[in-house]
Amino acid sequence: MVAASKTPDAEFEVDQNLVARLIASQHPDLAHLSLSFEASGWDNVMFRLGEDLAVRLPRRTMGAEFIHSEQKWLQGLAPRLPLLTPVPIRLGIPELGYPWTWSIVPWISGQTADLDPPDADQGPILAAFFRALHKPAPTDAPHNPVRGVPLATRKEMFDKQLEFLSSKTDLIDRRAIVIWEAGVKAPIDLDGVWVHGDPHPRNVIVQNGKLKAFIDWGDMTAGDPANDLSSIWMLLESESARQAAIDAYGASDATWDRARGWAMYYVVVLLAAGLADDPRMAAIAEQTLQRLLA
Repeated sequence: MVAASKTPDAEFEVDQNLVARLIASQHPDLAHLSLSFEASGWDNVMFRLGEDLAVRLPRRTMGAEFIHSEQKWLQGLAPRLPLLTPVPIRLGIPELGYPWTWSIVPWISGQTADLDPPDADQGPILAAFFRALHKPAPTDAPHNPVRGVPLATRKEMFDKQLEFLSSKTDLIDRRAIVIWEAGVKAPIDLDGVWVHGDPHPRNVIVQNGKLKAFIDWGDMTAGDPANDLSSIWMLLESESARQAAIDAYGASDATWDRARGWAMYYVVVLLAAGLADDPRMAAIAEQTLQRLLA
């Protein structure tokens, strides 16, 4: 049986004691602040530092590459974006046996969008954020082989996860495949712009129903913005909110076909990961699928 893409094992275990020692050694003026574990994802682990800061450390080599992109590029991108981004304000270096660079970033209060969905009036706000982000990227922007690329290049992964799901659920029917195939076939008429690359709801912060921040920029790259526009179906609950975002962003029918295709790609990948070991991801996938088929 084909295995789903479950959360990767850590290549280096990061615990609170190590983080405290790294801060004391490299940023001693912050060592008096309280420190507590917050979350561990596929690539990084997060600790809260005092009331206003967070520490973000890679847990595997790929995460280290992502942290480097954030450290290099976010400071230049953030000022033009209408939502917050966790721009690194302190940098850490390998020490005490820990092998990678790491970051201290602002703590952004609120809830991830899967736990606190944005209000129905947030469609134009989401569109404005993406219009501000999706500007031509420089030639030395990070290259990402799996995000912002032509959807056809993700077919092997899509098919692999679809095969796994076929033995677990009947949610992915022919209607879903038609959306995917239309996205694959749609011509790419926008490319080479900055792309967040991983716009699912757990990377979006909402406070009191209002979009507040996009976090986790490790997948940032230059490419097709349809990758990001897929989040319209992942984030916005009502059809009217989604249509408002589509109208406010403004793009070709081909771009929206690709965006729906990317949304269906996320459905399959997140659903497979969710059924493997992450129920919150499965819930995001099921809600997104319902919206795509509405």
